[in-house]
Amino acid sequence: MTIDESRSHLRAQEKLVADGIVDVATELRLADASELMFMIRNRQDANIADLVNSSTELYFKPGVLKYALSAGCSVDWNSAPTIALDMEFRNAPVCVFFRLMLGRSRAGVEVMDILFDETGLDPAEKTQRLAAAIADARLPTGERPLLHG
Repeated sequence: MTIDESRSHLRAQEKLVADGIVDVATELRLADASELMFMIRNRQDANIADLVNSSTELYFKPGVLKYALSAGCSVDWNSAPTIALDMEFRNAPVCVFFRLMLGRSRAGVEVMDILFDETGLDPAEKTQRLAAAIADARLPTGERPLLHG
């Protein structure tokens, strides 16, 4: 396999993760950015984990998508802040470690590593396993908890 082919599979896998968590990223972007930056700067990992959990509970089975206890933020005078949250997706035979970047109007995903329980998979099989794991981890619309306000 060439380097370009390997990069192509990694981009496809990053897109699967990004598309799979778009609803969660949207929920997280509803949080007050200054409060989230305060939590990051003061290492309030339990509070960040609670925020992530509450943002995922409408879309994923419990415990599948978690905050990986590392975060950062970038703030300068000339642009909107960017928040980076290290995340872990674990469902059955697949575990993905990735960074979720949240900005004012967009979000992005950078995959750090993907682990598969099975060995000897080619890149296309890995991509298929990842897609199946994400689809299996999502809550069907009818099973999502109701919010009482």
